[in-house]
Amino acid sequence: MTNDADRYTHGHHAAVVAQHARRTAERDAAYLLPRLRAGMRLLDVGCGPGTITVGLGRAVAPGEVIGMDVVPAVLEEARAHLATTDVTNVRFEEGSVYALPFEDASFDVVHMHQVLQHLARPADAAREAFRVLRPGGLLAVRDGDYGTMIHWPRTAGIDRWLELHHLVAARNGADPDVGRRLHSVLAEAGFEATEVTTTPMLFLAREDILNWGDSWAERVVTSAFAGQAVEYGVATVAELESIAAAWREWGRTPEPMFLYVNFECIGTKTAH
Repeated sequence: MTNDADRYTHGHHAAVVAQHARRTAERDAAYLLPRLRAGMRLLDVGCGPGTITVGLGRAVAPGEVIGMDVVPAVLEEARAHLATTDVTNVRFEEGSVYALPFEDASFDVVHMHQVLQHLARPADAAREAFRVLRPGGLLAVRDGDYGTMIHWPRTAGIDRWLELHHLVAARNGADPDVGRRLHSVLAEAGFEATEVTTTPMLFLAREDILNWGDSWAERVVTSAFAGQAVEYGVATVAELESIAAAWREWGRTPEPMFLYVNFECIGTKTAH
């Protein structure tokens, strides 16, 4: 997903990848699916465990779909997931978003889900997508905006987690609030026509709340975020353990709620 100059705030701890594996094209790329047609060639950048990639493969079959990431272990998980399906037009490759290993004008669609928020140079990544797209091709990006996150009941621990996430991401050169400026990033990369939509992510059902709260409780003490927060001197291990406890307690309070907004942007490479 990134190059060596980028440091992934979340990392690839099992708890992170497990959360990513819950994603599907039907839910997380719903804004793009109506634009896809059989026979399109599609590149899914930052594919992670490949659950969205496989769904995109179904949407454009028999067109070729390539899922790309920089972490070999995650790509192996994607291949293992693919092997459990009947999809035959998808493959996975290792590569950097800043130097896509493909020829100019070789794809109809490039898709990036929750990728640009982790990059120090999101416009450069979008420029690479522009390069490999054919005239009339589409770049579809979707990112959450951490500045829109709210929860109930309000807890100091989760408020502190959100503050720390912004601090750590900023030290990594990333922008967890990039969602609100996706259209600007794509314009900077050369896309002349963009469409912007938003989708709220609401966690209200008890199963979803427990999954979300317990996942962050584990990630806040075991993932790359935890190590970076301590390394950068913005949190102590004891504070992170307290925040983890706050996540678990919050998930078990009566009637909890968590909400944030995803921004989706589709840019068209205008033919001249």
